[in-house]
Amino acid sequence: MENFRLDRTLYNGRPADAAGRLEKEMRTYDLLDSLGIEYFRVDHDATASIPACEEVETILGIHICKNLFLCNAQKTKFYLLLMPGRKKFKTKNLSKQINSARLSFADDAHMEEFLDITPGSVSVLGLMNDTENRVRLIIDNDVLKDEDFGCHPCINTSSLRIKTADILNKFLPAVHHEPIFVDLPWEE
Repeated sequence: MENFRLDRTLYNGRPADAAGRLEKEMRTYDLLDSLGIEYFRVDHDATASIPACEEVETILGIHICKNLFLCNAQKTKFYLLLMPGRKKFKTKNLSKQINSARLSFADDAHMEEFLDITPGSVSVLGLMNDTENRVRLIIDNDVLKDEDFGCHPCINTSSLRIKTADILNKFLPAVHHEPIFVDLPWEE
């Protein structure tokens, strides 16, 4: 990854200075702080793929989840799928488990409208912006095997390590999203 700038410092909590940071990122820290959720942060250039996150993962000591924004063919049902970053995604495996045929990737406009997130920055934390519950959260059970959870604070220029239990027991109830749990297979 040529020219990828990475601050190798592991910060505990929010940035001391909000200069140059988006308001939605700062709102994310405000919510996590108000819920008493501890988090560690690494700042870096934009990361739009799992391979780009490998160095970030090493510093945080976690695996960053793959976050996929999906919809049905009619674009009437929207889903945010959290799964291990190194697991391959096949729509047929998920479609059967949630009884939704013909799933595909949802468009950028709905992503921004519902989650206030742009492509490459998709994160479970974006559910804080889905006050009308238009997006259903789906979590692959393999994500729950790790004590810590990795995600972006609604922008892909920082990455966070948060306790998985805090996401499930504090964050999701606070943003009124009940997850659907699925078992997606590991495939070559």
